[in-house]
Amino acid sequence: MIDLGIITLRNWQKQDIKSLVKNANNKNVWNNLRDDFPNPYTELAAQQWIEIANQNNPLTNFAIIYKEHAIGGIGVNLQTDVYRNNAEMGYWLGEKYWHKGFATKALKAMIEYTFTNFEVDRIFAQVFESNDSSKRVLEKVGFSFEARLRQAIIKNNKIQDCLIYSVLKSEYRNIIGYAF
Repeated sequence: MIDLGIITLRNWQKQDIKSLVKNANNKNVWNNLRDDFPNPYTELAAQQWIEIANQNNPLTNFAIIYKEHAIGGIGVNLQTDVYRNNAEMGYWLGEKYWHKGFATKALKAMIEYTFTNFEVDRIFAQVFESNDSSKRVLEKVGFSFEARLRQAIIKNNKIQDCLIYSVLKSEYRNIIGYAF
């Protein structure tokens, strides 16, 4: 568990099913995520996700908790083979919790957690070109724009670019002022 004051990052639990469904079952949330994020988001999908999310040790996927309710999720996907020093970060929040600073707090904590607990030198995130809020959050916590994958995404039958942002361990160390 990572206590961040107003929010907490912790493992997903069965008690999160109702709030997970409530916050994830939203077309505006789904519009900014990959198609493998279920829509509609059912209780069965929530149960399956909770089982998957708790398989890794140390954990790589966390619930974002606010006032004892799961309001979103954040995690890293550790890469393999020649990319094994990389981790892809992903996150989402229920629409009611957008623009409140929760994603920024969660991202900062997850960056530190990832660099501390895994042999990773680079964390990257892929963002839909249309998701201005996510771009701003990534830049705010130290990620740099790295690449534009032109016409790489098809979402809702609309083609758009995928933007790649990244932060290196050495860069982040300088931003926060201490070593991992």
